[in-house]
Amino acid sequence: MGKSQQLYNKAKKMIPGGTQLLSKRPEMFLPDLWPAYYETAKGCEVWDLDGNKYVDMSYMSLGACILGYADQDVNAAVKYAVDKGSASTLNCYEEVELAELLLDIHPWAQMVRYARTGGEAMSIAIRIARAATGKDIILFCGYHGWHDWYLAANLADDKALDGYLMPGLSPKGVARGLQGTSRPFIYNNTEEFLALVEKYRGKIAAVVVETVRNYEPKPEFLETIRQVTKKLGIAMICDEVSSGWRLNVGGAHLKYGISPDIAVFAKAISNGFPMGAIIGKAEVMNAAQDTFISSTYWTERIGPAAAIATIKKMQENNVPEHLIKIGQKVQSGWKKLAEKHNLDISVSGIAPLGHFSFNYDNALAIKTLFTQLMLEKGYLATNAFYASFAHKEEHINRYIDAVDEAFEFISKSLKNKNVEDDLKGPICHAGFKRLE
Repeated sequence: MGKSQQLYNKAKKMIPGGTQLLSKRPEMFLPDLWPAYYETAKGCEVWDLDGNKYVDMSYMSLGACILGYADQDVNAAVKYAVDKGSASTLNCYEEVELAELLLDIHPWAQMVRYARTGGEAMSIAIRIARAATGKDIILFCGYHGWHDWYLAANLADDKALDGYLMPGLSPKGVARGLQGTSRPFIYNNTEEFLALVEKYRGKIAAVVVETVRNYEPKPEFLETIRQVTKKLGIAMICDEVSSGWRLNVGGAHLKYGISPDIAVFAKAISNGFPMGAIIGKAEVMNAAQDTFISSTYWTERIGPAAAIATIKKMQENNVPEHLIKIGQKVQSGWKKLAEKHNLDISVSGIAPLGHFSFNYDNALAIKTLFTQLMLEKGYLATNAFYASFAHKEEHINRYIDAVDEAFEFISKSLKNKNVEDDLKGPICHAGFKRLE
């Protein structure tokens, strides 16, 4: 057990859950063996507290570091902002520059508000939509954060069923009075969406969609939502926290020809520095003045400075094209190697945000074994790959070679029914299941 694992055992006694983010808990990857903490991160490489170096072929800080860790251009902009004063009684001019940049990229929008995380940015969007429409009910598909408006969907009439919609996301602590205010529907299920609209007609404030995630939208899906919401005076909100900046510079909704009322950004917009943005049409966004939406740290300078530098670098280097290219290569590699070693897997996700799953009863044990084998080869790896600009051809080629060896081992382990015996620690946790 190294310094990272020892520190995590200490942390669990002082920090509920051990970490601030469910998706970064070591139990989600390789319990007792995953290096929970890093000393240095640069490009797509990470050094743990014992000085072990790994190539990050997993989440790249859950998709936040789209350019790579410690990008020199973004860091230079941040250091300049720090040296000039990261906060003041006055406002930083960068928030106006960033607003102009975002609105230039998204001509359908006229106004911008800021936050510093994706979850709170989504909550701001919901507050604005409810203020603008005077309605309460939210229809949504996909994952949109931890706040009460979202978890209210898991408040069931029968408390014993709480959490059944998205297993792993408990609504404990959410006021039961919010029951019925958020209603989910399945992505690409136009009929289910239309049925909910009819059921709650006249009461709906907003429809929230992850523009794209595991599957491409069917031709009529997003268009139907836009047509119906416009006709009925409902705000359409595109959650671009994960999808934004990966398929194109800006929101993925631009790629699909959709002009929503609000779009929300975070994660990749600022390459690892806290930043969130809510952009929208003036007639909706102006409702922010009729309610109370205000926070001191939404005015600090580092987030906007990082976002401006990140966006400009993405524009200058056509970063989305690179992400798509290497993401496709990784997904193709998974499929070919699974076929080579007679493994049953399913591959999903857009090219820059790829996932695969083992189609076996003991899938979690196999996933854990894969992570264990890859860690031994010097990779932070799981059944997902979030592409970054720092990932180059040589990283992908070496990774695919390592996956080849890991899949070969797993194939033999399955044949000999030794998967659990080949593990050096407990099986990883399942976490929560996305409502797709």
